Amino acid sequence: MAPDHVVAFGLVGQTLGHSWSPQIHNVLGSVPYELIELEPDEVRPFIREGQWRGLNVTIPYKRVAAEVADARSPRVEALGVANTLVHLDDGRIMADNTDVLGFNALVEWFAADRLETTARRAFGGQKALVLGTGGAAQAVAYALREFVGCEVAHVSRAGTSTYENLLDLHGDAVLIVNTTPVGMYPKCPASPLADGVLEQLPQLKAVLDVVYNPTRTGICQQAERAGIPAESGLAMLVWQAIFASELFQGRELDDSLGPRIVNDILMQTGNVILIGMPGAGKTTSGRALARMIRRPFIDLDDAFTVDAGITPGEFIQTYGEEAFRQRETSVLRSYAASSGLIIACGGGVVTRPENYAPLHQNGTIVLIDRPIEQLSDKGRPISQARGIEQLAKERMGLYRLWADVTLPCTGSPSGDAELIKRSLGL
Repeated sequence: MAPDHVVAFGLVGQTLGHSWSPQIHNVLGSVPYELIELEPDEVRPFIREGQWRGLNVTIPYKRVAAEVADARSPRVEALGVANTLVHLDDGRIMADNTDVLGFNALVEWFAADRLETTARRAFGGQKALVLGTGGAAQAVAYALREFVGCEVAHVSRAGTSTYENLLDLHGDAVLIVNTTPVGMYPKCPASPLADGVLEQLPQLKAVLDVVYNPTRTGICQQAERAGIPAESGLAMLVWQAIFASELFQGRELDDSLGPRIVNDILMQTGNVILIGMPGAGKTTSGRALARMIRRPFIDLDDAFTVDAGITPGEFIQTYGEEAFRQRETSVLRSYAASSGLIIACGGGVVTRPENYAPLHQNGTIVLIDRPIEQLSDKGRPISQARGIEQLAKERMGLYRLWADVTLPCTGSPSGDAELIKRSLGL
């Protein structure tokens, strides 16, 4: 992008297709707000010579942003990285780090909402592990030391404190914060930690992740399975944007904007995942719901057909059920990583435990519960081979275990869709 391109506000980075910043700043009033993708040799000229009022800066350019500024906040001076730039009235560029403030807002909200206390009372004077050593890690560590009063230890792939010796060195940790990009869309729901690590930290009270897409990251789902409170980084993203927008506009914003924007994003981007017995009406009600709330609809059986070139029934008859389940999982993962979809799953999706995490990461799982006597096995080779009652015996417990919401079949696709819409507040 040429330095003479005129920008009011925007986000500077190298790859920005996943960003939700424009819709956040649209609510905050710092508009128009653009996504500005730049190559490394374009960053300094754009910042120094460009016509803009306020910029957010993301990886990998936060250090450059601090270096090229004319004035720096104490946070930037301490960290050497900035994520917010403002053109002052006298033409100088001021650099600040609202990641620090955004993370502090996240940890304070989390402590109050989930632990019913303050962050300092929950974690102060105790050890917090920060996974990663980059710019986000520095901002998080700064906030934990300055505002929460934690003893901070960094964990990385190399050095004296690594993932391999984490349990040996940091068994006393009360908080873990992931600041690495591991688990970020589209490579999700991966985690920087191996399964079982969290369960071996007896004093661990909470897990936080600065990654905000997917909604439930891999490490947050690990914490969930271990019974440990966890939260990903959407609230941090929103609050750092609020603090940045206040600098951009030179005015304070309403405190109620934060929770409202977080909730709005979750409502707009969350997938609705439909599960249930073969013939329960997942596809027809899913299509009706998609039309009703104007969202894309994905039938995983249709997606499988496109991917494999033959229908699920034909694939099972040719290659067997196990081969079908493996390929179904691959297709499922590609769609479940996206946001804002209505997804109807095949009836046997719950038979593979590894399917749960991808579906859960961005979605609300809805069980459409249709009476067995109303189900048909027509065109369904597995139902014909094993019988509907046997399949129900094998699967209903899993459906109920996976479901966030269980809804009775109303008898019509439009009725089911309306019930789902009301139940989820869509």
